[in-house]
Amino acid sequence: MNSHISFFFPEILSNPKLTPLHGTLEVVMNQNVSLSCHSDSGSPPVRYTLFKHNQKVSALNRTDLTPVLFNLTINSASDVGEYKCKAENEISNGEKYSRSLNFTLKGTFFLLLLFFTEPVSKPVLSSPNSQAKTGQNVTLSCLSEKGSLPITYTFFKDKQSIQTPVKMQKREAAVISVLIKSSSDFGMYKCKAENRLRNKTKYSNISLFSLTSMKERVIDSSILPSFIVLRTTAKPKAERNARL
Repeated sequence: MNSHISFFFPEILSNPKLTPLHGTLEVVMNQNVSLSCHSDSGSPPVRYTLFKHNQKVSALNRTDLTPVLFNLTINSASDVGEYKCKAENEISNGEKYSRSLNFTLKGTFFLLLLFFTEPVSKPVLSSPNSQAKTGQNVTLSCLSEKGSLPITYTFFKDKQSIQTPVKMQKREAAVISVLIKSSSDFGMYKCKAENRLRNKTKYSNISLFSLTSMKERVIDSSILPSFIVLRTTAKPKAERNARL
């Protein structure tokens, strides 16, 4: 008697499609918005997750490949912007993302929004680390005490951004960790804060750190952008030879 054994291999999902049911990406305050998300192919069950500004909003499960519907309400300016959805099934690391949708407020509402937007205040760049050496992670935080949310923070080293911008929806500092791999990682660091008023961008104050004493010296300047300078201090050659 011949027996047949069947094997089922889950199929990876296709990139999901995220579409607004009302057909337009221009919205007004207090408007209800419905977003459809689904993958055309792949093995169910499927879990769909909706993200707003890279933050999880909601998640829904499907036992088949029918679309899920996410219902939202535009209550404030923080509800507009970038949305995307993620689809995943039982395949490890098989998650797929949709293209982003960017919701904007209709012209009149956007102008009113800008009128009532408070510019960001000069951010403060700080580090809780009392020392830094090669192989150590240095934590940097940047915070503007005032300004309408959301606020986007960008960190720089020697005028080059070192990580993707961090958008904060709450009045909290943006925090990053910098690994000091070599002497090239020492140098000038600064951060930038901005909100919807892009022409009101502000930079942090100047701070100088010395690796020998690690005493912080703050230079108050209303013109220059702020930096954290991490540098090493080598002993003079004559002093090293004297000890030998």
